[in-house]
Amino acid sequence: MIKSLSTSSEGSLPPPDDDCADSVCSDELLGSQSRSWLADLLTGGDGRKESADVDSLGRDGLFVDHHFPVGELEMQAGVKWKRPTELCSAPQFIVNGATRLDVCQGALNDCWLLSAIASLSVYRSLLNKVMPLGQSFEDGYKGCFTFRFWQYGQWEEVKIDDLLPTRDNQLIYLSSPERDEFWSSLLEKAYAKLKGGYRALDMGFPHEAMVDMTGGVTEVLNISLLPQDLPAFLRHLLAKGALINCANCQGPLEQRNGLGIMFRHAYSLTAVEQVKTAHGTKDLVRILNPWGNTEWEGPWSDMKGPEWNAVSEEEQKRLGRVKREDGEFWMSVSDFRQHFETMEVCHLTNSLSEGGSSVLPWCCVMHHGSWVPSISAGGSAQGGFFWQNPQYYFTLSEVDSGMYNSHKTCSFVLALMQKHQRRRGVNLAIALHIFPAHPKNTYLSPEDLRGFRPVLCSLNYSVRREVVLRGSLPPGHYIIVPSAAEPNQAGEFLLRVLSEQGNAATPARKPPIDIPSSTQLSFPHEAALPSTTSTEQLFKKHSNKGFCKPVHLLNLLTEALEGGVLAGSEKYLALEHCKSLVVLTDSQGNARLNWPDFKCLWDKIRKWTDIFLMFDKNKTKHLEYKEVAPALEKAGILVDDLIMQLVGLRYTEPDLTISYPGFLFLLMKLESMTHKFQAHDITGMGSITVNYTQWLQMTMYN
Repeated sequence: MIKSLSTSSEGSLPPPDDDCADSVCSDELLGSQSRSWLADLLTGGDGRKESADVDSLGRDGLFVDHHFPVGELEMQAGVKWKRPTELCSAPQFIVNGATRLDVCQGALNDCWLLSAIASLSVYRSLLNKVMPLGQSFEDGYKGCFTFRFWQYGQWEEVKIDDLLPTRDNQLIYLSSPERDEFWSSLLEKAYAKLKGGYRALDMGFPHEAMVDMTGGVTEVLNISLLPQDLPAFLRHLLAKGALINCANCQGPLEQRNGLGIMFRHAYSLTAVEQVKTAHGTKDLVRILNPWGNTEWEGPWSDMKGPEWNAVSEEEQKRLGRVKREDGEFWMSVSDFRQHFETMEVCHLTNSLSEGGSSVLPWCCVMHHGSWVPSISAGGSAQGGFFWQNPQYYFTLSEVDSGMYNSHKTCSFVLALMQKHQRRRGVNLAIALHIFPAHPKNTYLSPEDLRGFRPVLCSLNYSVRREVVLRGSLPPGHYIIVPSAAEPNQAGEFLLRVLSEQGNAATPARKPPIDIPSSTQLSFPHEAALPSTTSTEQLFKKHSNKGFCKPVHLLNLLTEALEGGVLAGSEKYLALEHCKSLVVLTDSQGNARLNWPDFKCLWDKIRKWTDIFLMFDKNKTKHLEYKEVAPALEKAGILVDDLIMQLVGLRYTEPDLTISYPGFLFLLMKLESMTHKFQAHDITGMGSITVNYTQWLQMTMYN
């Protein structure tokens, strides 16, 4: 069953697209992996994901997953959780290979998931990615199975026990026609755990499940708008490894039309063939109903199609035609166009697609971002704060090659996915806009956005988990703006940009604000902080036996700021700031500073005070949010918009300004954690490996 597949294509339909390669662009200072690591630190997290399953053994010595969310249906009278070993004498994980026919729907309205599983089973490498090899009910059986799903840019491992809900010794949910085969039932349970329980699978979109099981990019197409040569179009998609689902949304939910096609029900399209008949050739498509029954009853049907009489036994064998009601059937392309309305296509990345393709894959660049209220959540293009939304600088230079491109343009696919939507139960209405870039800048100002018109945009704001914008533009520079319909709505997103190798998309850097020239700066800290001699006297006054602890530093800084141009800033100074300044500076790891350590810290404070005063142009003793990034850059630390959004959440006052003590705290944190990362990045590749103890040491003592 499907929620309500759109009847219109999301964007215009250019020629079929290629595969895409998974490649994450690097940031200017840190690689994307290190940026994620730094983001955890800035927001105070410990960097660990949701706690892993804690192994718990039942009385029979088999694994029991106490983390699986049980719903109301599974708790009804008569429902019993049983292992496959209790349901048959010799259960098997897979019998004679996992195939598209091993999927029969149960009590859940999750045909959207089942159709994706059926499509997945056609591609062995993809299935092995989701279901690691070597799992069975025989040697080494412990009552647990492991699956993997793609979640927002990376593969997540999900471990479950094999207890399945049953009634009268029959599986309630997905099952295989082979009573001793359980791979599909266990895969459904693992996906349910990922999403928050079986109840979370009731109703959905096939393309959502296909993305989670492939890491590909999906788009929803209106079949009536597809190219006239539909067989060629479909062959091209399938040859590229695309997974295709289709549906008819024009009738009552899961009721059949006169020829057996069910309305608002997800089917899988698994093949396109030109069949030889006694009267010539005919283009057919192979369709699978995940129910395992209820088939097409028109021309070329399995049971009632006299057209097969004109096809030789050898040709029927080549097509794999089976004359029984198993949910799989053939139909002509013309009937397919007439009886199906919507098609969902999942384009795979080259790291997952089947080998041997002669077509060069597209490049896929991923960007993780956030809409943060009052900072980067500007709302729709019709509102007055659209300029606050994140921006990405998009360069198109490589013109498409091949027969489909007669206009010398560059094709691309943009996919904007809102994160954790199904688990959180929050549906933002989201959209994409593409504007021409400014001739001189890589960022569009509020004035630019008011004056420029988008060259391409989503038809409307959609509450789907992912919206896809597909198009083709002349070579040039553009700006991508992802947005939600309402301003100040918090949310995280993943933006994927598919284009030809050589094209690129990077976070747009805001233009620097005007600052005084270096000849005018001199040493502003001299008007804010005591002289070197006075500072040494303060150290002796407030330290204890030559050592300065956090509470001593608090008293020292409070006195040091009195009477200077930053007087009054001490009220924003907290013991927590001083703890971090001390532990991130002390060389002995004992949370106290000797005189050499303190001098090192004080040199940094003087330098950072110069920068603070330089950028505090209106002399409020606070930096406005827009002044923080260029101030950090002046200190030698480059951060992107995502990190700046975290800074806004973690380090600002309620009015989105940063106080002088907060600025010192922020710089110390960024500098120290950057140095720690670089010390562990021995190869200079922008990624590090640390064990659990090392991670805790780095994150707890800072």
